[in-house]
Amino acid sequence: MSQVTSLVQSVDWVAIAPPTLTAAVALVVLVADLFLPAARKPLLGWLATAGLAASALLLLPLVDGHRRTFCLTGTPEACSYVADRFTLIVQFLVLAGALLTALLSIDAVKDHDLPAGEYWFLLLSSAAGAALLPASRDLATLVIALEVASLPAFALVGLRRGDRLSSEAALKFFLSSVAATAVMLLGVSFVYAATGSLHLSRVAHALAALPDPRLATLASAGVALTLVGFAFKTAAAPFHFWVPDTYVGAPLPIAAYLSVVGKAVGFSGLILVTVQGFPAYADVWGPALAVLAALTMTVGNVAALRQDPARTHSAIRLLAWSSVGQAGYLLVPIAAAGYAHDPAHAVGATVAYALMYAAVNLGAFAVAALVARTSPANRLVDYRGLYHRRPLVALALGFFLLCLAGLPPGIIGLFAKVTVFSAAVDAGLGWLAVVMAVNVVIALYYYLQWTALLFRPAQAPAEEPAGPSRAPIPAALTTALALAAVLGVALSGAPQLVLRFAVGALL
Repeated sequence: MSQVTSLVQSVDWVAIAPPTLTAAVALVVLVADLFLPAARKPLLGWLATAGLAASALLLLPLVDGHRRTFCLTGTPEACSYVADRFTLIVQFLVLAGALLTALLSIDAVKDHDLPAGEYWFLLLSSAAGAALLPASRDLATLVIALEVASLPAFALVGLRRGDRLSSEAALKFFLSSVAATAVMLLGVSFVYAATGSLHLSRVAHALAALPDPRLATLASAGVALTLVGFAFKTAAAPFHFWVPDTYVGAPLPIAAYLSVVGKAVGFSGLILVTVQGFPAYADVWGPALAVLAALTMTVGNVAALRQDPARTHSAIRLLAWSSVGQAGYLLVPIAAAGYAHDPAHAVGATVAYALMYAAVNLGAFAVAALVARTSPANRLVDYRGLYHRRPLVALALGFFLLCLAGLPPGIIGLFAKVTVFSAAVDAGLGWLAVVMAVNVVIALYYYLQWTALLFRPAQAPAEEPAGPSRAPIPAALTTALALAAVLGVALSGAPQLVLRFAVGALL
């Protein structure tokens, strides 16, 4: 009897509370949808928003602790769930991003006649998986969390029934993600075959001392295939082809969700498998990620530069290609961790950049959602003269774009780019720092071009938005826009606090 009892793992409910509550609220929303009449369906949106806010508040009891749960009996260092600082930062990013997405969605669900119960259940389910992933410390839990975050997103992208663009976007997103998962699972199986373990701490120890050269070859192949799988998830070139069409076809709040929370999921998983699971193979993943970073930022920025302002959905396409370019910047510190003596500092640069990017990119999508209410085509020319119609909204969008460009007054954007640049230089990746500098200059052109467009008067009546230009902004959309702006200004006022909190988060 004592042997059987010793095999039972204890569960730290406080540590797992944030993703657990998110999943529980998703089930409550799904059941409530069966009983609520159509006129009261909007209550589901506010219930989902409150659930995400409560889940974020459950992070507060974990701030001072380093909690572990689902650990192997007799081996307390091999755990499947760890709530350390890295976990808390990424979970905050995920839950805050999902909360802002929920605020953007409240009116979008009603305006586009989306099925409310399914929409909110899928969004909360995806957020629960995304919150679980940064705490995962074994490869099985990591893959499961990644798929729990991804599978509902396929349905969310294609939820606009009868819309050809939405259906095509969902199909392309689904096929690319399934291919990525298959490649990743093959890589994980190779790593497991070589090491005999799925826990990242044990995998790292086993990879450092493989007795057979044939096992080392198998492990190298597993590491490479796992990286390819995550390259799809992070939209790294040349595995980025699904991004622009998916963002255009998806409901606008879901495009915002994928650009921020989807990236947080991919990059946190990539950090865990490389820095914690495969440090012995830094000579494999370090150079590979450096090349991917250079290629991704170049492809993304050049494609964004070529957007036709008069093309339908050109504003969303520019944001999509911009997100690909930003993914390249996020890859730089992870690649630098393969060369650096202090991987924690390099990883901290990625986390700090992700926090900045999440706030301002969600803000840019919030403005795009507002413009889409009167200009469904969402062309760049539809933003011309926005300052004369809605001064505060135009100033907010200008601030978000300057943050993404890394120009004052968007100090947090400048600070984040300098931090990433320093990580590359400190790791001896001078060539990658030069490529990044060139891409930052390229990106300046299209960000400033869009910013300048906001303050130019419309030249022709055809460029004015259809419908009332001074119609009141919905309360939920106003709240999302205000939160993003306040967070961006606060981070610009004290950017050093972000890096100080982020550096050393993983190790």
